[in-house]
Amino acid sequence: MKRSYEISKRGFDFAAAVVWLAVLSPFMLIFYLLVRFTSRGGGFFVQGRAGRDGRLFRMVKFRTMRADHVHDPDPTIVIADTHEAVTPVGHFLRKFKLDELPQLFNVLAGHMSLVGPRPTVPEQVARYGEFERRRLAARPGITGLAQVNGGTGLTWPERIEWDVYYVERRTLMMDLKIIIRTAVSLIVGTEKNVRRFRSEKNL
Repeated sequence: MKRSYEISKRGFDFAAAVVWLAVLSPFMLIFYLLVRFTSRGGGFFVQGRAGRDGRLFRMVKFRTMRADHVHDPDPTIVIADTHEAVTPVGHFLRKFKLDELPQLFNVLAGHMSLVGPRPTVPEQVARYGEFERRRLAARPGITGLAQVNGGTGLTWPERIEWDVYYVERRTLMMDLKIIIRTAVSLIVGTEKNVRRFRSEKNL
């Protein structure tokens, strides 16, 4: 990957994170207070994730589930919004992907990018094969090609295929398209726009 792309992408990520945090901080404070005072537990959910090249970092989200819920380390197991452990406020945050907003701090710190493969837990990375490990060549993202093509509506192998496709072909124009499609997906829903992976002409 060209160094010019990496530098430009990091500059864009940093600037965008600063702007969005400045704009959204009042709303994020409200979401934090709603989570904190409508169910027992803290306002944030912090978990170790594998970043670029498998380096560990602490990813932060708004807590959407009961604090006493035991999280399964396997990201192939999707917790539905209707799961009994999801709180009412958590259901709302999940529906509009607002629980991901604190990850802007991860972007600011350089652990994540706006666009990239979603970061997964180290227990899952330890079981990666050679092909799956290729998705670790880029910084993980708040959104990504797999998310705009169906997200959890896809199978785990399909999400891996989309992630590797992105890592091996990523450009600033592709990143911009994914950001635009993410905004559209928040309106129409990702599950209504599921695209099965095909090896050619995927974007």
